Amino acid sequence: MRDCTIDQVTAAAYRVPTESPEGDGTLAWDATTMVVVTVRAAGVTGTGWTYAPAAAAAFVSGTLAGVLTGAGADGVPALHAALARQVRNAGRPGIAGYAVSAVDVALWDLKARLIGVPLARLWGMARDRVPLYGSGGFTTYDDATTRAQLARWVHEQGIGRVKIKIGESSGSRPDRDLHRVALARRTIGEDAELYVDANGGYTAKQAVRVAERMGEQDVTWFEEPVSSDDLAGLRLVRERCAADVTAGEYGCDLGYFTRMCAAGAVDCLQIDATRCGGYSGWFAATAVAAGHHLEVSAHCAPNLHLPAAAATINLRHIEWFHDHQRIEAELFDGAADPGGGEARPGTDTPGHGLTLREAAAERYRVA
Repeated sequence: MRDCTIDQVTAAAYRVPTESPEGDGTLAWDATTMVVVTVRAAGVTGTGWTYAPAAAAAFVSGTLAGVLTGAGADGVPALHAALARQVRNAGRPGIAGYAVSAVDVALWDLKARLIGVPLARLWGMARDRVPLYGSGGFTTYDDATTRAQLARWVHEQGIGRVKIKIGESSGSRPDRDLHRVALARRTIGEDAELYVDANGGYTAKQAVRVAERMGEQDVTWFEEPVSSDDLAGLRLVRERCAADVTAGEYGCDLGYFTRMCAAGAVDCLQIDATRCGGYSGWFAATAVAAGHHLEVSAHCAPNLHLPAAAATINLRHIEWFHDHQRIEAELFDGAADPGGGEARPGTDTPGHGLTLREAAAERYRVA
């Protein structure tokens, strides 16, 4: 690759309203904010993004841009290390972690575009099709809305794995949780896999009791039954639950992932490149999981994760999260098709293959 010096770093925030109010076990929202970072060198632009408060855009412009401007675009590992040093006193979790993640994705996209190769081929592909699962089923949905969403995924798009939210109102409505799980099973039929996500809404023993009841509906994936920080609770549920227990997406450093794996807290480690350091953080975390003989799953931001997932040997699947897929399909050219329960990473365009539709995004811009 020719010597290319980074000459511009920009960041913008876009707040996109949801189609209807959305909620899970511990949070409710009516809009989602996406922070988009662009890094330019030699007339070529790399793009990265994260789903974070708009303050992450200001953090990129005010704290991180100066580290990159004037540096060579080819040395992404060195640039990632420099970003990590820059945020030492700001901390890796939270706003700083989101910002670093979006910048790292933009840097890898830039490098691949400068070379003229797809990211999946730059890293080396482990597969040409990436398995996925439909994710939504928010606790704010009524039964008709839940049925319609699940039926479309399974019976129209041929997606054989789906996930709904439970743990409603911080675990205070297990009766409705179980009703919705049964509704989901009736809707998708016997052959599709059924997953649930409590978003940390239960206590450990409560999660065990709910898991026992959900066994009647053949639930095979129980995400964050308790807080991702409660490793002992996760381990208890894992030991007592027939479904695979997963958590981990909120961790922002390798120490967190290492502790979770070493504690025997999960059956599959969930990783979010938009929070844990971008693509660089993704591959570091997948290596930690592989060292503990665990598979990994990508959390949210499906189109961003697609090329990295294609290059990951110990991948189980990626989350085709309704909220983020809707935004990415509207605001980017190049969004993938999930039909058949698999998606193909872009192999005919350089980088991750997505280009922001600036005109479409502008009406949502807040920073």
